[in-house]
Amino acid sequence: MTKGPGAPTATRPVAAAPPPQPGIWNIANVLTMVRLLLVPVFVALLFADGGHNPKWRAVAWAAFAIAMITDLFDGELARRKGLITDFGKIADPIADKAIMGAALVGLSVLGDLPWWITVVVLARELGITLMRFWVIRFAVIPASRGGKLKTLTQGIAVGMYVLPLTGWLATARAVLMGVAVLLTVGTGLDYVGQAIRLRREGLAKQRAAR
Repeated sequence: MTKGPGAPTATRPVAAAPPPQPGIWNIANVLTMVRLLLVPVFVALLFADGGHNPKWRAVAWAAFAIAMITDLFDGELARRKGLITDFGKIADPIADKAIMGAALVGLSVLGDLPWWITVVVLARELGITLMRFWVIRFAVIPASRGGKLKTLTQGIAVGMYVLPLTGWLATARAVLMGVAVLLTVGTGLDYVGQAIRLRREGLAKQRAAR
């Protein structure tokens, strides 16, 4: 049956256009870039006047604290305000590892932090990053509560090592660093388990789809 000239014609639903991507110059990315720029500033302050001047170490701590604060806010702002960009996805973890790695290596070079702690933490961070790429075509490994607690504990402990503390405060920071190392290793093993499981499930789905 044909429709007459006056009959209404069916219209196909028009797919909604995807929302525009946020520009690179947004508050979340700016905070990430500030953190990246603070890395060389922090290193210079940490090693100023031989690396053991209490005044310079206090200023270095301030730079480190600012970097850690930006780490707390940039990701949250990006998610809440829809400011997630490809640049942010790459630059944010790089900035996180750069400031933490610079602090750990710097403190070990100055003899304030045992090298084995620096090696364990950095090996874990590098290993988990490679693990994420290993399974990225199957799934994204989400940040766990333990991982977030690890990051917070690491930040506080390393910040305390930047400061020239003595007495019970020096003992407290050593204990806190011990907790941070345990969380670092524990969450690392958990991520490895997740990665193996996700990859195994992804490969099984691929075989089932053939």
